[in-house]
Amino acid sequence: MIVMVNGAFGSGKTTTANMLHSRIENSMIFDPEAIGYMLRHIITDEIKLEDERTDDFQDLELWRILVVNTASELKKKYNKHFIVPMTLYKPHSFDYIYNGLQNIDRDLRHFSLITSEATIAERLLSRGDQENKWILEQNKKCAEALHNEKFAEHINTDQLSTEEIVDLILLRIGEFA
Repeated sequence: MIVMVNGAFGSGKTTTANMLHSRIENSMIFDPEAIGYMLRHIITDEIKLEDERTDDFQDLELWRILVVNTASELKKKYNKHFIVPMTLYKPHSFDYIYNGLQNIDRDLRHFSLITSEATIAERLLSRGDQENKWILEQNKKCAEALHNEKFAEHINTDQLSTEEIVDLILLRIGEFA
């Protein structure tokens, strides 16, 4: 099984993923951002192709390819359930990764943590990210995009604790409730 936990920065993805990991036996966290950070160090702006010259590693075709290929190899080698926390709001990145993960494991569950701008601002402030202009700009795009049905199943997290979010995901998954 693969559980994708999608959402804007500050929506609770990482905290939710960590708690899910502790409650789903034989699981591991697979964070595609780690691959993006690696590529950011390898593919400098001078090397990037014209259409890749953005501030978002999700615009690198190689990132999408490596996310899926790495997930495939990890699944073959370790045969664990994956918990995948990632902000995926660009349709081409989402489709490529979603379809690739579904080819790896047909039991793919996707949840988008939907959070109001006020709640996100409060969470980002509490973790010291409020002044990060890049995150603030991305969150506006993310919040709008993730409300689309393409990114369902939605969970509104404004009034929920992390434990309640995890319980809801486990209930919706069924076999781990």
